[in-house]
Amino acid sequence: MSAAGLTYRGAGVDIDLKQRLVPLFRGLAKIAPGSGVRGGIGGFGALLELPHPESRPVLVAGTDGVGTKLKIAVLMDRHDTVGIDCVAMCVNDILCAGGRPWFFLDYIGIGKLRAGVALDLVKGIARGCAQAGAALVGGETAQLPGLYPPGEYDLVGFAVGVAERTRIPDPKHLRAGDVLVGLQASGLHSNGYSLARQALLERGKLKLNRRVAELGCTLGDELLRPTRIYAKEVLALFADFKLKAIANITGGGVPENLPRILPGNLRAQVRRGAWPVPPIFELIQRCGAIGAAEMERTFNLGLGMIAIFDPAEVDAALTYLRRRRLAAYVIGELSRGRRGVSYV
Repeated sequence: MSAAGLTYRGAGVDIDLKQRLVPLFRGLAKIAPGSGVRGGIGGFGALLELPHPESRPVLVAGTDGVGTKLKIAVLMDRHDTVGIDCVAMCVNDILCAGGRPWFFLDYIGIGKLRAGVALDLVKGIARGCAQAGAALVGGETAQLPGLYPPGEYDLVGFAVGVAERTRIPDPKHLRAGDVLVGLQASGLHSNGYSLARQALLERGKLKLNRRVAELGCTLGDELLRPTRIYAKEVLALFADFKLKAIANITGGGVPENLPRILPGNLRAQVRRGAWPVPPIFELIQRCGAIGAAEMERTFNLGLGMIAIFDPAEVDAALTYLRRRRLAAYVIGELSRGRRGVSYV
């Protein structure tokens, strides 16, 4: 008697389920009028008309992933917020070049496709795109049995924005005395989770479903807090307040990210204590017995972005941000010296 023939589904890839999900994904990816998208989701490639409002448009591209924050989502079986993180990690980068987010694509790699997980991921991505003002034009859901442990997946994204050539920040325009303004982060964002998990879960023996008084919520709720998307505020700062430069504070913290926007002859003087450090970072440091320098070069410590203004623009910019309920703090200034960051 011969053995039954093999099937793709038997090997772990459910094509029928993926096809049933495509119309649902298409419904989540609502294309805003004027985005230039033609055809929507489902073809072999996304079609977009080049934008016309800018007189000399430059395309700005960025790609990133959610990283090991996904481990927390899997442990809690909550997948509806990490899609926002995926969008944020890409669009916050392109904002630093003055780019207005235009469109976004995602990639989900998963061992065994679960409809509920996939839909929650795309719902989060769609919410993130709405916050960023970007069109979700497509993506890929790859079923890769044997590559990922059961229940786990990876989530990455790719974003393109459009910048007016004359508004792209130029480090040559920065001067000693320019002011550093820190924009409040929503939490850890999507960086440092490998160290955070080791400190909190392994060494600290904390439980994700346990309420932590100093956090005001469960540990899991805090760790899954989505990355803030700064698109509306940053674009307004570029347009109306003569923002000179801005850095996205991601992996590497302030010491590694702020110098990326500085010229070789200017140094950032950052004042410790000039902004409130959220309790989650103090909890991580305490549980892991982590040194201050290691915390600073791993986490954002409460600053999602750092903007640089001429001193004359600072008060008006701060007023605007606070009206938008985005806390902002004067955290230092630029001085002459070798490019880098000094804490004072």
